[in-house]
Amino acid sequence: MSLAASIAISHLLSRRRQTIVSVLGITLGVSFFLAISAMMRGSENDFMQRLVDNSPHVTVYDEYRNPRQQPVQIAFPSAIADIHGMKPRTELRGIRQYKEKLALIARRTDLQIAAVLQGQVIASFAGMTRGVSITGVKPEQMKNVSRIEDYFVTGSLDSLSANPSGIIIGVGLADKFQLKMGDKLSITSPSGTIHLMKIVGLFNTGTTNYDESQTFALLNRVQNLLERPNVANRLILKLQDPQQSAVVAHQIERELGYKTQSWQEASQDLMNLVLIRNLIMYSVVSAILLVASFGIYNVISTVVLEKTKDIAILKSIGFEARDIERIFLIEGAILGLIGSISGSAVGLTLMYGLSRIAIKSPFNTTSAFLPIDWSTDQILIAIAFAMLSALFAAWLPARKGGRVRPVDILRGAE
Repeated sequence: MSLAASIAISHLLSRRRQTIVSVLGITLGVSFFLAISAMMRGSENDFMQRLVDNSPHVTVYDEYRNPRQQPVQIAFPSAIADIHGMKPRTELRGIRQYKEKLALIARRTDLQIAAVLQGQVIASFAGMTRGVSITGVKPEQMKNVSRIEDYFVTGSLDSLSANPSGIIIGVGLADKFQLKMGDKLSITSPSGTIHLMKIVGLFNTGTTNYDESQTFALLNRVQNLLERPNVANRLILKLQDPQQSAVVAHQIERELGYKTQSWQEASQDLMNLVLIRNLIMYSVVSAILLVASFGIYNVISTVVLEKTKDIAILKSIGFEARDIERIFLIEGAILGLIGSISGSAVGLTLMYGLSRIAIKSPFNTTSAFLPIDWSTDQILIAIAFAMLSALFAAWLPARKGGRVRPVDILRGAE
C-alpha cells in the first residue's frame, strides 16, 4: 500500500462517524438509483410490449389526413381568384372498394391484414342498457392480426362462423348485465332497429373499460346492423417487424390516400408522457446522489482543516501540492467505492423485493407483478456517477489542502 493511501485511510478512520454517514449517503443514492431505474425501465418495456402486442401495428382509417379537393378546385386548379363558400361534396364514410385495397396490401409478404367495420350501438338486457362499440370481423383474418383470442374465457372467434347471429362480449359487460353463454342480447342500431344476438364467447383482457364496452360480431352481420353493406372503415395490419410500422404506414398512405397510422404515431402522446416521467425520476435520483456527495465534501473539508499542521509538515519534508491532493482524492474514491458496492448490493435486494409485489391498476381487473428490468449497464452507470460525484466532492477541499503554505502554518504554531 502506498504512503498516500495509508494516510488517506488513517484520516477516514480518525473520523469514523462522519465516514459512516458519508458511505450511507452514497449507499442510499446508488440503491435508489438502481431500484428506480429498474422500475422505470421495466414499466416502459412492459408498456411498449403491451402496445405492440395489443394494438394494430398499422391502421388504415376511412378518412383523409388533409381535406380532399372539391370538384370546383379540380376543375379550376389555376384560378386567379380565391373561391369561398364552397359546399363540400357529400361523401359516405367508409373505405371505398376496401376488398381491392385489402388485396393490394395483402400482396406484401411482411404483414397480415384484416378489414373491420366499427360502430356504436346500444346493448340491452332485462331493463339495463349500455352504449357499446361493435366490431365486425372475419374470424380467419382477425386471428392473424389480433391477440384477442388469447384473452378468451370461453368460446372463440370461430364461434361466430358457426353462429351468424352470434356476438362476443367482455366479462365486464357480462357481469354488469349478469349474462352467460347462450343468453340473447338486444342490440339497437343507430337507426333504431333492434336485433337479438346470441352470446357465443366471453373475453377478459383485464382492462375494465375495454371488457365493458367492446363487442365482436361477423363483418357482414355488422354491415347489415349498421346499414352499411359492403363497407369497412378500418384495415388492420400486423407486421413481422413492428419497428417498421412507421415506414410501412407512410408507404400505404402514399399509395391509397387514406390516413394511415403506425402504432408509434397513435401512441405518441403516451410515449411522451413516459419520457417526461423518466426524466423527472432520473433527475430526482441524481439529485439524491449529489446530496450524498456533500457528505464526502464535508468529511474531507473537516479533515483538511484539522490536519493543516500535518499537511504543512508533509510539504516541508518534500510532498508536492499534487501529492497532498492525491491523498484527499483517494479518501473520496474510497468513500465512493465502498458506498457504490454496498449500494449495488442493497439496490439488487430492493429490485428483487419490488419484483415480488403484486399490483392492481384501478383500470384493470387482474393483478400483476411490478415490472422490473435491470442489467449490468445500470449498475455500471450508478457506480460511475457515484464515483464521479465522490471525486468531485473530494477535489474541492483537496485543492485547498494542496495550497497550504508550510511556512505560514508552522510560524503560526510557534
